[in-house]
Amino acid sequence: MRDSILYSSIRALFVAFCVVIGLSLGIIFISVLLGMSSSSTPENKLNTVYTEEILPNADGKREMLASNVPVILQVNINGIIGLDELDTQTVQKKLVESREGVLANNRVKALLLHINTPGGTVFDADGIFNAIMAYKHKYNTPVYAYVDGLCASGGMYVALAADKVFASDTSLIGSVGVIAPAFFNVTKLMEKIGVDALVISAGKDKDALNPVRPWKDGEDENYRNIVDYYYNHFVNLVTTHRPKISKEALVQQYGAQVFPAPEAVKIGFIDQTVDSVADAMRALLTEVGITTDQYQVVNLENKNWWRSLFGDKMSAPLGTIQHKVSFSPQIDVLLSNQYLYLYTH
Repeated sequence: MRDSILYSSIRALFVAFCVVIGLSLGIIFISVLLGMSSSSTPENKLNTVYTEEILPNADGKREMLASNVPVILQVNINGIIGLDELDTQTVQKKLVESREGVLANNRVKALLLHINTPGGTVFDADGIFNAIMAYKHKYNTPVYAYVDGLCASGGMYVALAADKVFASDTSLIGSVGVIAPAFFNVTKLMEKIGVDALVISAGKDKDALNPVRPWKDGEDENYRNIVDYYYNHFVNLVTTHRPKISKEALVQQYGAQVFPAPEAVKIGFIDQTVDSVADAMRALLTEVGITTDQYQVVNLENKNWWRSLFGDKMSAPLGTIQHKVSFSPQIDVLLSNQYLYLYTH
C-alpha cells in the first residue's frame, strides 16, 4: 500500500514536471514566432530598439498627452558604467532615437540625467560624457543632473556634461581618480610547489608584469604612465567644467574621496541639494521656459523580450532572476583587465 502511494506520488510529480516543461517550451516557441513576425520592418520605417516610457512629471502625475507637447528626456545613469546596458553604445542609441518617431520634430527640449553609480570603465564614462556633450551642443539642449545616491568616479565624469548638478542630502559625490587592473606575481608559490612555466612572446615588454616570472625594475612604468594620463585628463575635465574647484585643491586635498552632498556643494562638485528629483525637474522646466503642465517626462527603455530572456536579468513570475559571475563583491568579472573610473569602497 505504501509502495503504491509512493509510486503514485512520484508519477504525479513527474507528470506535473513534464507539463510545466512542455508549457514553457510552448510559450518560448510562440514568443519566437511573434518576435520574428514583429521584427519585420517596412522599408520606409526606421528600425528602433527603445520604447518611450512615460514618467511622472514634477507634480508626480503620469498621463499621456498630445503627441506634440514638449518632452524632457530622462537618461538614467544607474549601476556600473560599462555593464548592464549602461555603456557608450546604449546611451548613443537612446540619444539618436530621441530625435526620431514620436519624439521627432525637436520635441525633446532638455535632458535630465538621473545618477546613482559608483562609476565604471574609463572608455564608457568618457564615451557617455562625449555623447551627451555632442547632443547638447548640436540641438542646443540644456542638461541637468540629479544625484540620488552615489555619483562617484565615472559617475562624476558623466555629470560634468550637465549644466547644473543637483543631489539629495544623503547622496555622496566625488572620487576623482583612476585605478588599474590588479597584477599578481605567483613565482614564489610556483617555486614552493615545483611548477615551471614557459611564456613565448615577441616585442619589447609584450609580457610586462608576467605573473609567472620575477618582475624587472621599471616594467610597470608603461602602466603607471597610462594611469597618470587618465587621471590628469579627469582632473583637467573636472576643473574645466566645475571651475569653483582648483587643480591644486583637487589633487592635494580632495583626491579620490567622496563627500556628502552638502559638503560637495561647498567644494563645487555639485550646485545644490534638493529634496527630490521633482525639484531638479522644476529648475530644468524654468530653464527651457515650460510654464504649464503640458509636457511629458520620457525614458527610453529596451523592451526586447528576447534580450531580457537571455540577458543577465530574466523576468520570472515572482520577480527578477539575475545571474552573473564575479571574483569579488566589489569588482565584476567583466571589469577585469580594464582601466576604471570606479569607486570600490
